[in-house]
Amino acid sequence: MAPPSALNIATQSVNRLVREESYYHKEQTSQEARIKKLQDEIAANSPDLDSNAPYVLKQEQTALEETKAVFGPLIDRIAGAVQKLEEQIAISESEGSASEEDLKKAKEALENGKKVTETV
Repeated sequence: MAPPSALNIATQSVNRLVREESYYHKEQTSQEARIKKLQDEIAANSPDLDSNAPYVLKQEQTALEETKAVFGPLIDRIAGAVQKLEEQIAISESEGSASEEDLKKAKEALENGKKVTETV
């Protein structure tokens, strides 16, 4: 089996980073929901409440802040990967070295990467 081309590697890199960014958003949403639920239980003085609920709440809030801190560097990495992918697409198109299927996948990945970096 032939090694992957530079275009394929750049495409896979962008796809992986975009997927990673999506997972972090899901994690952030989940953490926010857990924090909200715990805050509501503490405010309502729920009988099911554990005695260390304030500590757990603080830990959840810390984890949320750490998750939010990931987005800045991750967006920077996505932007760099998008730039490399643009270069590889240009090279592949000028040389005619990539298949139409590979170029199509690369352009889709490029669009997805640009969407992520533009929403910030």
